[in-house]
Amino acid sequence: MNRVVSFLAVFGLFWGHFSAFSQEFDLILQNGRVMDPETGMDSIRNVGIRDGKIASISKSELTGAQSIDASGLVVAPGFIDLHQHAWDADSIGFKIRDGVTTLLELEVGTDNVAKWYADRKAENLPLNHGVAIGHIKCRMRVLGDFPSFLPKSDSKAATVKATGEQIARIRAQIARGLDEGAVAVGFGLSYTPAASHDEVRELFRVAAEYDATCHVHIRDRRQNSPGATREVIEYSAETGAPLVIVHLQASGASKTEEILNMLVAARQNGTDVSAEVYPWTAGMTDIKSAIFADGWQKSFGLSYNDLQWGETGERLTEETFRKYRETGGLVIVHSNPESTVTYALKHPETMIASDGLKGHPRNAGTFGRVLGFYVREKGEIDLMTALAKISYRPAKRLEARVPAMKKKGRVQVGADADLTLFDPKTVREKATFTDAELLTIGIPHVLVAGQFVVRDGKIAEQDRSPGRAIRAPVK
Repeated sequence: MNRVVSFLAVFGLFWGHFSAFSQEFDLILQNGRVMDPETGMDSIRNVGIRDGKIASISKSELTGAQSIDASGLVVAPGFIDLHQHAWDADSIGFKIRDGVTTLLELEVGTDNVAKWYADRKAENLPLNHGVAIGHIKCRMRVLGDFPSFLPKSDSKAATVKATGEQIARIRAQIARGLDEGAVAVGFGLSYTPAASHDEVRELFRVAAEYDATCHVHIRDRRQNSPGATREVIEYSAETGAPLVIVHLQASGASKTEEILNMLVAARQNGTDVSAEVYPWTAGMTDIKSAIFADGWQKSFGLSYNDLQWGETGERLTEETFRKYRETGGLVIVHSNPESTVTYALKHPETMIASDGLKGHPRNAGTFGRVLGFYVREKGEIDLMTALAKISYRPAKRLEARVPAMKKKGRVQVGADADLTLFDPKTVREKATFTDAELLTIGIPHVLVAGQFVVRDGKIAEQDRSPGRAIRAPVK
């Protein structure tokens, strides 16, 4: 495999030099620090873009219809966010300003894949986009609780064990979604605690039939999280469906190191498992969900004061918890020490995704925080490793089912010109838990399919947005 990658890198460099002397380009990125996580390339180069693709990477001068001076900037693969819930216009703007060029909803997902893609097409999004067929949503539909973002803690989807006939109907919905091109299968087992082992195992089998990854919010957290992790690893090993544990540090808490060791052991035994994490010490979820059913304080090891209301920033009391539990809404959960987050972020088995929701800084500043705080300021991970975790490895994770991902997460000749240009000396998130919508700084340019979606630090005006559907082949 290494020989193949080396050959492709050498061929790409040769072809880049040849192209430099033979063709004009739509856009030239001049004198940027080109970093490609797949090949390890880290050099000052000129990048020529044509027809939405990288057509040349060259030491030689290139000519094109337009050019920008990328001196002092890293030219990186556009960031790929595997885990996003907020799809409003403001959140899309936050994402592209944070360097994201491909945005995916692979945990909660949808129960109607064809409609989801049709709706996004109508919205004319500036970035690439895709969705999972979601177990939560399908279970809600079959058990009669639809619609809502997540099932309430007293809903049928959260509390009722499905019959054999209902499991068959959920299975059929999952299969239909995969036939319609869903990127993956999403699970939120903490939100559907009544889902039996037989039910979940059966849906892993469906995913395996379609080469689809299972992106799973495990069933329990904190003290019970190793057992919940063992459950889904066993499903993956038994069925052959690849597994991604989502926001592992949030579910694992003090057991995060133990869970990651379990993933390493599973991989050594031939099971295809991995995880994604986000670089924040607090999570966010719906206060009416099953996570906050009676006993949540003991289960989490948290108190009311560890909860922060997303809309106002206030810390909760028993009184305000009960009030908001009735009205519903998003609550920030301060649950992890920084040491746990750092350990998870650095671990070789993890990728980085935002779990973006409005009202939490991860929606606007996840990737700027990785590059500014963890790479530059703390020195916890090197820049190339960080780029692999936020671009190449997410693309690689999905490409067996979604061939389009083979052209993303790379800065190579022939790859899609989805590129993020940032200043490694200044890039940094500004969003905080009290002001969650401050924009990331130090990312002046972002391109999708060779078109600027951010230019000179501002969202670019376009007649037609370049974002494309990220979708498996439709049957």
